[in-house]
Amino acid sequence: MKGIYLFLANGFEETEALGTADVLKRGGVPVKTVSIYNDRFVTSAHNATVAADMTFGEFTACAGTGKASAKDMMIFPGGMPGSVNLAEKKELMDLMLAHHAEGGALAAICAAPSVVLGLLPDLSGKKMTCYDGFEGPLKEKGAEYTGNSAETDGNIITGRGPGLVFEFGLAVLEYLKGKDATDEVRKGLLL
Repeated sequence: MKGIYLFLANGFEETEALGTADVLKRGGVPVKTVSIYNDRFVTSAHNATVAADMTFGEFTACAGTGKASAKDMMIFPGGMPGSVNLAEKKELMDLMLAHHAEGGALAAICAAPSVVLGLLPDLSGKKMTCYDGFEGPLKEKGAEYTGNSAETDGNIITGRGPGLVFEFGLAVLEYLKGKDATDEVRKGLLL
């Protein structure tokens, strides 16, 4: 899979999804939002309906083929039951596992680090964070839970929750574009 994609399922946390996408776009990252359904419209955990850039079928038809690089990324916002709905989309999770195995990057915030990234076979020694109370599955897989606002460990970036979405988005941006681009966006956001 080639590119940078943020996946939306019904019940997603809108602050985490839209805030992350906004930070990345401000930094010049061509992120695309993807509905995991055959319809572009997805309803958030707080009943806001948004139109994704593409349906899941459009994503699978156009996502670049070939081995993923470390700058290709799959992003998973949290929210309930959004995180569970992402994790239950088998085709998406199969793509995530293959993407990660090829060296592609993953980013998840709130419940998604535990519910979605917790499906990775081994997180031994990875520094990760998530929403309070969701750290159990990460620890069971060998991750070191930090409780930080955002955590980057290799090609895995995790965020704690909706109130910290800018720190998460900036961590993703720094991974993709470097510190200078991140500092410029941080300044523009008055952070």
